[in-house]
Amino acid sequence: MSTLDTVLEGLMSRYKARVPDVGGVIGAMIKENVIAHDGEIENDHIAFRTMGVPQLGIQSLEKIFLHYGYTKKDYYLFPEKKLDAYWYAPPEEKYPRIFVSELRVKDLSPRAQEIIHSYTNEVTSDPVDQLDLDDGQAVDHFLHSALWRTPTLSDYRELANESEYAAWVIYNRYYLNHFTVSVHNLKPGYNTVEAFNTFLEKHGFKLNDSGGKIKTSPDGGLSQSSTVARMLTADFANGEQAEIAGSYVEFAERRILPQYRELPANEVRRQHRREGFEANNADKIFESTYAAQTGK
Repeated sequence: MSTLDTVLEGLMSRYKARVPDVGGVIGAMIKENVIAHDGEIENDHIAFRTMGVPQLGIQSLEKIFLHYGYTKKDYYLFPEKKLDAYWYAPPEEKYPRIFVSELRVKDLSPRAQEIIHSYTNEVTSDPVDQLDLDDGQAVDHFLHSALWRTPTLSDYRELANESEYAAWVIYNRYYLNHFTVSVHNLKPGYNTVEAFNTFLEKHGFKLNDSGGKIKTSPDGGLSQSSTVARMLTADFANGEQAEIAGSYVEFAERRILPQYRELPANEVRRQHRREGFEANNADKIFESTYAAQTGK
């Protein structure tokens, strides 16, 4: 097993344990004979959220995946949510793409910045620089370790009033935000986002309807949907607990590019489909952890 395999397996095992909808979706797919086992699912991409502060953020986290052969691709800006993001192409098709977003902390109110820095200032040097990136278990451990002290519930709520993204990161740190089922590789009847959404709702999964349940790029090449994050009991400082949004599951349909539409189905590969991401789609998918969705 490669170091990258170790890291990705660690991320996915903890994510599955913490996000009930992952097992629920996979179980429903097996029950309906969409797949025989979860190894048949292509993971389109995984996503991380980060804080744009010195020592952390995209410039730090990306070092891990660039080391494993990922290639940095397009930049995206989310003005309303005050986010920057990039996606990274994997070294081999069998691996997921990676999407990393970063909160533009300097664009928040002075009070929100003060709260965030009270935690992130505990990180005095780039922690990735201290890691042996060839030790997969050490990297896996790092991605699931606290970067700063456990936040107080009052700080969490104050941040959430201004930026729900900020509140999510202050509590969850680098926890995997979502993984993504490539529905276009499933069998007919399930291989479009529209059909798969019908399947999901039939099995009782709640879908993010911000901007519509299906988010489609202007070129029509990329359609996405997602579950709404389930609420989980979070342990805050001073023994306080509260229900907060966890992670969610996303579904993506990448259509075949016009120049390859005559290819026989068994010859279609990843490079023949629409690549990259779409800012407008992602903007709405982010809201899968927001109260407007989780509170419905």
